[in-house]
Amino acid sequence: MPYATHDIRNVALAGHPGAGKTTLFEALLHAGGALTTAGSVERGTTVSDFDPMEKARGHSMDIAIASIDHAPDGQGQAYHLNFIDTPGYPEFRGPALSALAAVETAVIVVDADTGVEHGTLRLMERAKERGLCRAIVVNKIDHEHADCPQVMDQLRQAFGPGVLPLNLPADWGTRVVDCFGNDAGDSDLGPVASWHQRILDQVVEAEPTAMERYLEHGEAGLSAQELHDAFEKALREGHLLPVCFVSARSGVGVAELLAVAERLFPDPTEANPPPLLKRNGHGDEPLLLDADTGGSVIADVFKIVNDPFVGKLGVFRVYQGTVRRDTQLFVDEGKRAFKVGHLFKLRGREHAEIEEAIPGDIAAVAKIDEVHVDAVLHESRADDGVRLEPIALPRPMFGLAVQAASRGQEQKLAQALQKLAEEDPAFAVEHNAELNETVIRGLSELHLRVMLERLKDRFGVEVSARPPRIAYRETISVPAEGHYRHKKQTGGAGQYGEVFLRVEPLPRGAGFEFVDAVKGGTIPGQFMPAVEKGVRQAMQAGAVSGHPLQDLRTVVHDGKHHAVDSKEVAFVTAGRKAFLDAVSRARPQVLEPIVDLEVAAPDAQLGDVTGSLSARRARITGTSGSGDGGRAETVVHAQVPLSELEGFAAELKSLTAGRGRYALEFSHYEAVPPAMQQKLAAAWKPKQEED
Repeated sequence: MPYATHDIRNVALAGHPGAGKTTLFEALLHAGGALTTAGSVERGTTVSDFDPMEKARGHSMDIAIASIDHAPDGQGQAYHLNFIDTPGYPEFRGPALSALAAVETAVIVVDADTGVEHGTLRLMERAKERGLCRAIVVNKIDHEHADCPQVMDQLRQAFGPGVLPLNLPADWGTRVVDCFGNDAGDSDLGPVASWHQRILDQVVEAEPTAMERYLEHGEAGLSAQELHDAFEKALREGHLLPVCFVSARSGVGVAELLAVAERLFPDPTEANPPPLLKRNGHGDEPLLLDADTGGSVIADVFKIVNDPFVGKLGVFRVYQGTVRRDTQLFVDEGKRAFKVGHLFKLRGREHAEIEEAIPGDIAAVAKIDEVHVDAVLHESRADDGVRLEPIALPRPMFGLAVQAASRGQEQKLAQALQKLAEEDPAFAVEHNAELNETVIRGLSELHLRVMLERLKDRFGVEVSARPPRIAYRETISVPAEGHYRHKKQTGGAGQYGEVFLRVEPLPRGAGFEFVDAVKGGTIPGQFMPAVEKGVRQAMQAGAVSGHPLQDLRTVVHDGKHHAVDSKEVAFVTAGRKAFLDAVSRARPQVLEPIVDLEVAAPDAQLGDVTGSLSARRARITGTSGSGDGGRAETVVHAQVPLSELEGFAAELKSLTAGRGRYALEFSHYEAVPPAMQQKLAAAWKPKQEED
């Protein structure tokens, strides 16, 4: 069915675990005619939770995409809606946040039973940071414990007076009543007229012309187009956060939500412009694109899928131009273009081949090895420097050292880990060549356990794993000088290199700077890269506890060379050992990762939970209420060393009878206590090197 860019709506469903996103996803596909029967999470028949692990666990672990071509009332031009179902659990935030790069609207789903939860707050903030239009869907309005008036109060307290309903639950959640285009009737939240007036006032405030006409002539003086334009501007600027009420399971309000998405959510030309950047000689500058079907193609890859039948799929959003079969595209600044052989639309695990993808649309291309998350696909060499500003992803801090359980499976393990890392941008794989060790890193112990299960189930690889490793780092406290002369004579041509350097501390998070301050050619320029290589080798290997160094500057200011014996290898060694000499005098410190932790627990067990946190060196920074009177709980906000959280998940489950939950995100590094530094240093046995 043909459609234009202004007919497209791209919508991500996000929210706290258990809010009912997947059920709503199914209900929308059913209401839009894409499914004859909505699937069930409990029966494992949904479009989005098609992975066997998702079916077994009963919740989403990855994003799923499906499209609807829907003409309201079966007449006129159809809208093309791309819906993305995202996982709610914080362990799977990587794919969920990446999906925000592909949409104009983020719909945050809230459970009418439990109200605003910490996942709600976090995702609303992430969508706001991205400049997305945001809407709220209150689900499960017909449940026995649903309290829609209280949930509405919570939403307004959390996000401000701009939170206003487009429709209202009525008759105890068995139907919904429009309050944007209608001012008559009653609802479970009071008279419709009152809410109608409030949302109308909020919308026209965003557009001065509409406000003026409204004040002069009242609601009757506003045309449908003026009201639509004012609504769109209010949504785009965050002046309005519209709320819709639904019961995804019974279907109440779902058709009305679909109509809202079609009539009021922005198309790709109406939303805030995507944060595209173009590199020039002075850095990056913002790039504005027209959604021109005839322009050169620019598209951004936001998801990788390794399909056992189709191969590697790169899922992308088109920003300019039309992608057709046989289109020649470059990946980032790659030297060779590839030809689009197969172009797909996704519906869960199914792939339907299509002829073209226009600006604003979402599609996938198959069997392109170079493609990766955040890759830009483009048609013209003039667009080599274009990129989409990446989403800020949580840093994977939990680690496991893994190795194949059976000999001969090392290569298979490496390939499987690479595919998992391609699919989940918050999962990382590191290889320590010195220790010949592979370390996987994720967002929690559960995240890593899931990855180990995927290795076994999807790729047939079993591994042995050591307990979680903490990503300690090292740094220095004061400036210091270092020197080393490397001189080696073996009978023939010798090795000679001498380096004088200085190390200086930098602020936390500043990284590393290498400065060549040599004057007079005492170290010839061709050997300076070798000195830097030696310094970086020492930084990676560590100087106190065997962990990489960071947040320092190295200034090489003098040295000596020999006309015959000086070689790169000599200056690599001299640079490395001069650096270690300087660090040993610079009061080195071991740094540990500190995470921001949010723990939600029933009020009755709050004392036990805070006591457990205090015993883990946590600094409690505050608390906030969550949930209703029937499920009273408190969210504890704290900063805690990551090393202290080993076993916390099991302890929290025990303390709260399974009702407690937590989420964490990397905050910063800070120095470990002296006793811990001594323990880490004593446990490290650096390999002795020959001169």
